[in-house]
Amino acid sequence: MNIGIVGLGLIGGSIGLDLRSRGFNVFGVSSRQQTCYRAQARGVVNEASIHLSLMAAADLVFICTPLGSIEPIVRELVPYLSPDTIVTDVGSVKTPIVQAVSPLWPNFVGGHPMAGTAESGIEAAVPDLFVGRPYVVTPTPQTPPFAVDKVEEIARLLGAKVYRCEPEEHDRAVAWISHLPIVASATLVAACDREGDRDIVNLAQHLASSGFRDTSRVGGGNPELGVMVAKYNREELLRSLSIYRDSLDEFISDIEAENWQALEHKLKLTQQARENYHL
Repeated sequence: MNIGIVGLGLIGGSIGLDLRSRGFNVFGVSSRQQTCYRAQARGVVNEASIHLSLMAAADLVFICTPLGSIEPIVRELVPYLSPDTIVTDVGSVKTPIVQAVSPLWPNFVGGHPMAGTAESGIEAAVPDLFVGRPYVVTPTPQTPPFAVDKVEEIARLLGAKVYRCEPEEHDRAVAWISHLPIVASATLVAACDREGDRDIVNLAQHLASSGFRDTSRVGGGNPELGVMVAKYNREELLRSLSIYRDSLDEFISDIEAENWQALEHKLKLTQQARENYHL
């Protein structure tokens, strides 16, 4: 089976490494010729090009670009595809992507491998990135079953745990566990930087340890990603932010009222609730 990958960064590169190691022929497309050279040198792909025409040989194509590029790339890609070619993406928001791309290509399957690192680019690609991680597939009633089955089969070959749900369900869920944390983490860093005494800020920067590191990590990540998830998952992110703000106000009220018993009760509940998440 020939696999095409458009976008040879962390996700696309890691998919290529794993599928090549399992005997697939992998063809990659990048907007930068230097990335094509590195992808071939690292063994990520059998062949790479800056031209989408290379995807004509693919039986299944992964679109591994930023959210805003997925629809335009599929539009450019369609003339090169065989009628039975399956196209899937790896975007972290599904509803607008599925709505925009499905009319362009009937064999499109929305997908989201929920794995990654703080690094980016072809050099960040690593084997086994998806092992044990969730891989969400979001077909519609019109999506051909053979296309869904094939994407799920490849996801399992990558070692991922496959979940199937509607695009809207995916976006509502990831708003809580992925998109809200980006904004909450970013506002934590922004709030710390609003301390008026710069000597205190400097001291805090030197004292910062694991607690601040863990809670600020996603807020200090790729700004483009933060903007894209806010733009494409706006309604669900705003909904989660509103509920988060209400919860924060409740904590503030308890502290202002010195209601330590109520505060302890809330913290016990969050301690218990956190155990339900598969971290």
